[in-house]
Formats: sequence, C-alpha cells, structure tokens
Amino acid sequence: MQHGDKIDVSGSDVSKELTIPKLFYEKALQYGENRVAMREKEFGIWRPITWGKYLENVKHIALGLISLGLEEGDKVSMIGDNRPEGLWAEIATLCARGIGVWLFQDCLMDEVRYIVDHSDTKFLFGEGQEEVDKAISIFHECPKLKKIIWDDPKGMRHYDEDYLISLKEVMELGKALEKEKPDLFEETIDKGHGDEVALLFYTSGTTSLPKGALLSHHNMLTMGKHLMAVDPCRDTDDYVSYLPFAWIGEQMMSISCGLQVGYTLNFPEEPGTAQENIREIGPHVMFAPPRLYEQMTRTVQVKYLDATWIKRKFYELSNKIGYHVANLKFGKQSIPWYWKFLEWLAEISVQKKLKDHLGLSRVRNAYTGGAAMGPDHFRFFHAMGVNLKQIYGQTEVAGISVVHRDGDIKFDTVGHPIRGTEIMITEDGEIITKSPSVFLGYYKNPEATEKALRDGWLYSDDKGFIDEDGHLVVFDRTKDVFTLRNGKPFSPQYLETRLKFSPYIRDSWVIGDKRDYVTAVLCIDYSVVGKWADEKKITYTSYPELSQKSEVYELVEEQIRQANKDLPEEAKVSKFANLYKELDPDDEELTRTRKLRRGFVEKRYEDIVNALYGDTDMVHIDTTIKYEDGRQSNIKTDLQIRNVKE
Repeated sequence: MQHGDKIDVSGSDVSKELTIPKLFYEKALQYGENRVAMREKEFGIWRPITWGKYLENVKHIALGLISLGLEEGDKVSMIGDNRPEGLWAEIATLCARGIGVWLFQDCLMDEVRYIVDHSDTKFLFGEGQEEVDKAISIFHECPKLKKIIWDDPKGMRHYDEDYLISLKEVMELGKALEKEKPDLFEETIDKGHGDEVALLFYTSGTTSLPKGALLSHHNMLTMGKHLMAVDPCRDTDDYVSYLPFAWIGEQMMSISCGLQVGYTLNFPEEPGTAQENIREIGPHVMFAPPRLYEQMTRTVQVKYLDATWIKRKFYELSNKIGYHVANLKFGKQSIPWYWKFLEWLAEISVQKKLKDHLGLSRVRNAYTGGAAMGPDHFRFFHAMGVNLKQIYGQTEVAGISVVHRDGDIKFDTVGHPIRGTEIMITEDGEIITKSPSVFLGYYKNPEATEKALRDGWLYSDDKGFIDEDGHLVVFDRTKDVFTLRNGKPFSPQYLETRLKFSPYIRDSWVIGDKRDYVTAVLCIDYSVVGKWADEKKITYTSYPELSQKSEVYELVEEQIRQANKDLPEEAKVSKFANLYKELDPDDEELTRTRKLRRGFVEKRYEDIVNALYGDTDMVHIDTTIKYEDGRQSNIKTDLQIRNVKE
C-alpha cells in the first residue's frame, strides 16, 4: 500500500443547471397518465399511481407549503414508513426550494428533538398518530418548528393543537394558490440550480452525535447517473422501496437513479410485510445493507434445517454445483459445458424456487453496502445464481463511489470507482475520494467539514488499499482496526460477519485490540435457537434463560469453531459469552442502520469484557432494560464465560 495509489475514472455529464425538481417535472410530463410511477399495497391490493397523479400531488403539496410560509432554504423534516405520501412531501419540499431532512421511523424522542432542532426544521411531516405524538412532545423545545403535518387520520380525532394541520388541508391550500397563481409551481422549479442544497442527511453517529451532511442536487444526480452507466436500468423495471428514506442508500435508488430512469417504485403494505411484498413484485434491481442479505441467508438455512432428507440432499448437491461454478466465475475461468449443464439442473430443481421465495427471481443486479459483508454470505448468493455486487460509499458522497462490474467480481473487494470518481490511498492507508458527488460540508459544523474536506478530497476515515487488479479493498473504519498480539492489524468486522453466517447467531461483537487473545460476545437468534431447543426437548421461558443454557453454549461454540477455520492463530476467538439480550438501536448499542457502536458497548458491558480477560467462568448481571414505550424491566442473571476448545 503506497502513498499515491489511486484509481481515476473521469467524466461528468450532468448539467449544473439540472435539479431534482426539474428532472421530476420532465419525467412526469413525459409519462403522464400512460405509465405507473409508483404502487402501494393497501388492504391487500396494489394501488397504482401514475406519473400524472404523482405530479399533481407534489404540485399541490409544494404550493401548500409556500402558502404556509415556506421560504427558500427552509428545512422540512419527514418521518414515517416508506409510502407515496412521504416521497411526495420530499419532492414537494425540493420543488418549493426547501431542503429535505428525513428521520428514521424508529427514532426515539431525544433523537427526534436533536435532529429537528439542529436542522432548524420549519415544517415536520409525520405519517400518523405515533409520529405526531413524538413531534408534539418536542414542539416547544424546537423554536424554528412552525407546523406539524399529518396524513393518516387514524387516532387523530381529538388532536386540536393549532400547529397541527392535515396533508389534505395543505393540498387544499396549494389548490387555492394554484388558481391564484397558475404558473408559480413551474416558475419556482425553474429558479433552481444544481449546486443548491437539496437534502440534509444525518449520519449514523457511531461515536458521537449525528452530523448533518449537506448534499446538492448535482451531488445526488451525478452519482445516480454514473451508477446507471455501470448497470443500466429500464423504465419498465420494478424497484421495491422498503428501506428507510433516512438512509442514503434508499435515496440513491428511489431518487438519484429512480427519477433518471423512470422505473416504478413499489411500497410495501407494512414494514413487517416487506419480504412478502418483495416476493410478489419480483424487483429487477435491489439494494440493501448486509443485514437484509444475512436475514435472507438465515431464512434459507432454516428452511434447510426443517426440510426432509431428500430435499436436503437436493439442496446440498445444488449448493455444491453452485459454489463450484461461482468459484470459476470469480477466478475468470471458462466454465466447461458439463458444469453449465449441471448449473442449469441446479437452477431448475432448487435455485429457482429459492430465489422466488426470497423475491430475487427477476433481479439482474443486487447491491449491498453501508457495512461489511462477509465472504461467506457473498459466496452464498453467487452460488444461488444471484448477481450480488459490493458497493463502497458513504452519505458524504451521495451514496456510492465504487462498485463491482459484471464479470469482474472479487468477494473481498468493492470493485472499481464509478465514472467521475477518483480514489486514492494516503500514506496512513486512508481512503480518500474526489468526485462531483462529494458533499458540500456539515451543517453548523465547520471543524468537522475542515477535517473531512481537504484540498478537494473527501477523507473517509476508512482504511483500505488497491489490489493488483485495481480493485479497492476496504479494510475497516480506522478507529475499529485491531492490533493483534503479534502486532498485525486485523478487522473485527471480518470475523463478526463470519460468525453471523451461522443461522443461530444474529449479532456478534469481537474484542481483542492490543490484548493477549481475541474474544466475542454473541447474540443468539431467538426464533431459530428456540426451535432447535424445542426439538432437543430443552425447556426455557425467555431469551435470557435460553441464551445461558449449556447446550446452547455448545451449539454456539461449534459455530465459533467453524468461523475460526483458516484464521491465523492470533485472530481466532479464544473465549466467548452469550449476551442475555439482543443488541438494540433503542439501547444505543447499534446505530439506526444497525452498525455496532463499539465504544458504547465496551463501556456498557465493561464487566463482561473484564470477565472475558480474567480467570472467572461467570459474571453476574444486574441491569435495567428500557423499552420503546418507556417501560423498564430489571434483569438479574449469571453470564457464562466459555473457552473455545479446538
């Protein structure tokens, strides 16, 4: 890894005059009532919405916001599930020359207060009663907040605060303004410029308070254009929008790419039915963080465990064929005709049904990013015949800067930069990026902006290197890289993802920086391990009790031995403990995108860490768990500390 190692893919063809509203207006006029822009499943029926109706709704919301006093540069926040109304509110905000701010649907009160106050939000769109309750509770602590706009009337009958207004009323205000000034909507859109701020995105905040990244229209559109140049989509394609709009990855697919291509967005009935709805739609393109693919892998593994002997044998044979062919493709080797024939047999007998069950039957390109994906999961999907690609990016570069190319996929890399992007490795091994998609800076945080943006380069704080084929290899976050006892660097994420390949392990936390050996704290998958325990006639009443059963420890130990295979001695897990609960964003142990907050969990579970590096085989836990609804419960239990036998 040398200073000056770099990859450069030049070129940018998105006009600085182009904005998201201008592109939206152009597409809506082009397709009108002749094509479906989006669908939402309601009461078991997919409800289509044409581009013409999409435009009409956005226009009336935008003009309604202007009637309420929205001025250029005002912030408008949105919180709620993925549904058409949320996207209308976002696009309407941009059309009215405001700046959009999304919050995660499951944000707690303190998180909502911080983002709404810090962003200087003037109007807040909340889906229904739950979101309105959160907004009302923080309203008087956010001086810039003027109106809370709600959409779903369920439970809203007795709310009479004067700062509450329904989306329907906002649209009526917009219709009235349209009659008064029929050209105002188009005139407002025409004023926009690509360099203006479009969205204010709050980062996940693994070590500190979230930072607000300012992204321009040009940032978003160049990134989408250049991704589509790598893997073109069609306007007849379907995409399922089910990941939070507060995550840059969803904005990347629904807005940056979706508006440029014009494919149809499909919104699930409820977050809990997303997987079922994905299967019904059969999207052509898919983007998800590793945790979604990990869950899919677990689904297949559990089906295998439950299958009859003959079905298991068919699956094992199909897997063997799939892995062999995938390895040939990874190695860029030609595939003999008889292996192609076996691949076809595996596809029609097993793989096709599995892909259909997961909703992947029509997927041409599936992407994963936002966190590290383990090689085991990556190989698993390629063995199934899914064209899964790693991407590398961050909020500060509008989503993506590097992606795998067809026929040039290496499971331990993230591929090559998209067009217009230059990647370089500093002397310290840090990945830095230069591209038209690099953000404008952090809102109200000049110190952080100065640290991240230097001499036209975005400093990622990620360690990596460029391999002999010109692929970027992302090692880990700089602050997370371990130094093993032999002095060599090691990425804990690599081992954590290997551990999570087991269907019995939901989350893993690996410890070992500058210590004599590596240890792990594991969270079992309660439903999978519970089913296993039922079959073994093991009695239990709760997660804490099941996690501490000696039989479960033996089961988990076997999974660790599998993950330890092929690792250098210094990197193998030597001791472990099963945590008495799942890691949870509400307990601040994970970010909203389910990244581990290492510093926080190390402090919170200091007693467990000390026990793992002490002589004891037990640690007593007496703690309080807080639930989202405010309830608390006290947990007293003894946690076992186990050595991993070779």
